[in-house]
Amino acid sequence: MTQYYLSLPDPAKARGSDPELAFTAQSAGGLAEQLQDALRSSGLFERWRAKQPDPDAVDPQWGKTDPAATVTGEQKDLRINLVASTTLDSELVKERLRLLAGHHWELRDVR
Repeated sequence: MTQYYLSLPDPAKARGSDPELAFTAQSAGGLAEQLQDALRSSGLFERWRAKQPDPDAVDPQWGKTDPAATVTGEQKDLRINLVASTTLDSELVKERLRLLAGHHWELRDVR
């Protein structure tokens, strides 16, 4: 299991370009819950895939999930820090974050 230490420096801006795929939560706990769901289930992937020109051509490896993934969130001053623990590889974690938060997140550490 790998732990990803993530930061949302300006949580209000941490929204992906497609509102139907982006974070909707405002709190640290809500954002953690939405990221955890995106890692545990295929819902976010399936919504994204349905929007592609040829959904059947999307490589199914992008839809991998980790039912045991956990994410915790903490408000620290104005930023929100998240710790995601998952067996998914870093490219999948980063892709899910790009859909949820756009480019308004930072990877602080990996263990």
